[in-house]
Amino acid sequence: MSDGDARTRAIDNLLFDCAGLSRGGSLLLVREDPALGWYDREVADAIFEAARKHGIETEIVAVGAPQNRPNAAVSDAMLRHDCTLFIARLGDQDRFASPPPGKTLVMCYLRTLDMLGSRFATVSYAATVALKQALDRLLARARRIEISCPLGTDCRGEAGSTDTAGSDVSVRRFPLGVVTPIDAHRFSGRVALANYLTPTGSRVYEPAWLALDAEIFARVDSGRIVEFDGDPETVASVERHYRAVAARFDIDPAVVHSWHAGLHPGLSYRQAIADNPDRWSNTIFNHPRILHFHTCGDYAPGEICWIVRDPTVTLDGEPLWDEGRLRLERFHETRACLEQWPELERLYREPAGSLGA
Repeated sequence: MSDGDARTRAIDNLLFDCAGLSRGGSLLLVREDPALGWYDREVADAIFEAARKHGIETEIVAVGAPQNRPNAAVSDAMLRHDCTLFIARLGDQDRFASPPPGKTLVMCYLRTLDMLGSRFATVSYAATVALKQALDRLLARARRIEISCPLGTDCRGEAGSTDTAGSDVSVRRFPLGVVTPIDAHRFSGRVALANYLTPTGSRVYEPAWLALDAEIFARVDSGRIVEFDGDPETVASVERHYRAVAARFDIDPAVVHSWHAGLHPGLSYRQAIADNPDRWSNTIFNHPRILHFHTCGDYAPGEICWIVRDPTVTLDGEPLWDEGRLRLERFHETRACLEQWPELERLYREPAGSLGA
């Protein structure tokens, strides 16, 4: 498939399979200023041109960085259209809020033109929905879930219900890359923290991330942070960061609200992590090599994210994620998805490459 054919397939996947648009429909495209470094201008331009060619009435509203408050121009424009597509971080801030009645909201995680033409965007949206639903069922019925990683994470508990984490998001994600959040209040143990603490995308604050000079552990008891353990200077820096974010929003810093893991191995992130750790973490969370916890705040998704690389997640002793690889062939529900959607079998046989330099 040529680059042009791949991008056409991806945009059709987005507009029709995910957003449910058709000729005669109307689309609001919310485009973030490319100068902010999160989205290439060409992504929005390609989607806009394709929508117009398909007879979809399309309006663009340009926005800057998110501001922790509603954008009046966007809110007004949303009421005039069948669907609002956010090629902007603004769409992530309200992903747990109810959409306007009769309206569809879509949050797009395709940052670059390369991503638009990749398997991350071209694998059928319906296939990823079916897989997500199968994974959600497996997690919800597990009596015992254990999370580990090469750095020493050892956290255990039970899901109870995947709806208890404030339900899944009301904004459709494209590409669809994560399972429904799992309520963490039944989980205890330790989580290895390394490289960076980053925002969850819920609200913006400065500094947006905290670099960790050494690996440390967060010790958790029934969904609450008991202590941070390890290098004293790094622990002190993390504690200051938690106090500052909690004070900024008047929230409980000790809460570990929920967690979920990525499911889409078509994602590849080729930029340097250190250039923008916030952009990195809020992109790569879709990949099976990444599991993340939502912490600091008793609501979905909290404000501070813990990134766990190459997780192993066992359900009643059987690994579903195995050092960052989804073992779909081991469970009946996910094997059925592979049989129904051959493109999924190809996707998981040959996962994409880099998750940041």
